[in-house]
Amino acid sequence: MIKIGPVQMLAVEFGPDAQFEGKIIRELESLERFGFIRVIDLLFVLKQEDGTLMARDYQAEGLGSTIAALLGLGERTRQEVAELEQMADEGYPFGLTGDDIKEMGNDLKPGAAAGYVLLEHVWARTLRRLIREAGGVPTAEGFLTPDTLGPVASEVAQAVLALDAMTAEESSGGLAARRLGKST
Repeated sequence: MIKIGPVQMLAVEFGPDAQFEGKIIRELESLERFGFIRVIDLLFVLKQEDGTLMARDYQAEGLGSTIAALLGLGERTRQEVAELEQMADEGYPFGLTGDDIKEMGNDLKPGAAAGYVLLEHVWARTLRRLIREAGGVPTAEGFLTPDTLGPVASEVAQAVLALDAMTAEESSGGLAARRLGKST
């Protein structure tokens, strides 16, 4: 079986007046070039007035079929779906289910568009393996909302400013080692 980092589905809704200038694609390319992520699949869809989802032509050739299958738009054999599930199955008790992903498409308003990106977090491959080898099991993950960060916003801002200042003074490897209690 292929070893991959954690896989995330990022779904972004765009209103009818959205401006697609290529900036988002260029940023994904940059993140991929620096080895932080790999774009496994990418699909843009438009919700028609009659409620059907239609794939847009923004994705590169060869992209879109996996997300389309997850959204219920494409056809996959049971074997292909089983292989995808086995590759992604790392025993996580949380995450998006197939029904959750299909619901994303259903929830779009007519005339709205959405971009779906299936990302592998390459940076987390070794971290995930080491956590598992130590007997750890992830129990939750996610981006914090502004409401969640609100009560600690000043503390987070101070920490970020301090880290930025430290990073400017020394290499990030030395900084990480010092912050995590290791000598450089």
